[in-house]
Amino acid sequence: MHRLLRTHGQHPHFLLLVKMLDEELACIDGAEHAFYHQYNSVAAITHALVLYAHEEPVACGAIKQFDEHAVEVKRMYTVPQHRGKGLAGKVLLALESWAQELGYTHTVLETGKRQPDAIALYKKWGYHIIPNYGQYAGVTNSVCFQKDLMSA
Repeated sequence: MHRLLRTHGQHPHFLLLVKMLDEELACIDGAEHAFYHQYNSVAAITHALVLYAHEEPVACGAIKQFDEHAVEVKRMYTVPQHRGKGLAGKVLLALESWAQELGYTHTVLETGKRQPDAIALYKKWGYHIIPNYGQYAGVTNSVCFQKDLMSA
C-alpha cells in the first residue's frame, strides 16, 4: 500500500529522506559533494512529495520554480531496500502532475554521471539531455535533462 503526501521542504519525513540522500551523495560524489550540496538547500522548497509504503516514508522528490515556464525537479530519493519497485517513477510522475497544475509547461533537472540508475529513470520517463544549465555549466560530472509536460 503506497500513499503520496504533498507537503513542503520542512516536513520531518521529507527532511529525513533528504538526510539519507545527502549521506549517499557524499559517498558517490566524494570531494565534489560540497559543490553540489550548496545548490540543494531545502529551505526554499515549497512543493515536496513523500511516498509512504505501509506508513513508512520510503521515497521523496520536490519541485521548485526554475523560470516562468519550468520547475526544477530536486531531491529525488528512494530508500535502498525499496528500489526497483517503481516508486521513483511514481514520485516523478506525481511531481510532473503537480507542476502542470501550477501552470508550468516544462521540467528540468540535474543529476550526476555517477548515478546511472537516476539517468535511466529520467530517460525512461521521457526526459532528454540538454546542455548543462546555470551552476552546472562546464561541470563534467553533471547531466542535465528537460521534459516538455505539454506533450507528455
